[in-house]
Amino acid sequence: MSPVDEILAQIPMGLLADRLGVDETTAEQATRQALPALLGGIQANTDDPGGASSFASAVQQHDSGLVDGGVDLGQVDTVQGDKIVGHVFGANRGQVVQQLGSTGPLGGQVGQELIAKLLPILAPIVMSWIASKLTGGAAAAPAPTPAPAPQAPAGGGGIGDVLGGILGGVLAGGGSGSAPNIGDLLGGLLGGGRK
Repeated sequence: MSPVDEILAQIPMGLLADRLGVDETTAEQATRQALPALLGGIQANTDDPGGASSFASAVQQHDSGLVDGGVDLGQVDTVQGDKIVGHVFGANRGQVVQQLGSTGPLGGQVGQELIAKLLPILAPIVMSWIASKLTGGAAAAPAPTPAPAPQAPAGGGGIGDVLGGILGGVLAGGGSGSAPNIGDLLGGLLGGGRK
């Protein structure tokens, strides 16, 4: 199962659709557009040694329990989500929203407004999902010492490599109908040099 499908399976799409003011199909299509962008943006950030260290400490502040057994949207902090989105995309946030919104299910201004509203909801969910992966994903087991990750040097190993392994081909677009050209769409905006 791709990371996008894995995260989607945890989100109550009917409730998300209600929160966004759209139907379930539109909410799912928009989520399929936004998730690879968030994951790809995070991965691009962790390619830089400083970014990897900063991201590692940010992940440790997120409770992996948010995605355990399905997401309770009432627990999602969109103010925190907005900060995460700002950090992931930086000055390119507006361009990313514009690109995703114009290629999404609604297109144009309405699509951009939908993506702009959706990203801060999804960001804490993505961070929680990554936290669960980095700590072994099982709530029953004690988290296996996540502290060393921020200390890892850029030369090899570290959170960037772990994240790369988790995300696999998100930027390359491997996955069932989940924006197959997301790398081309966002590659220039995110830097990172991935295809």
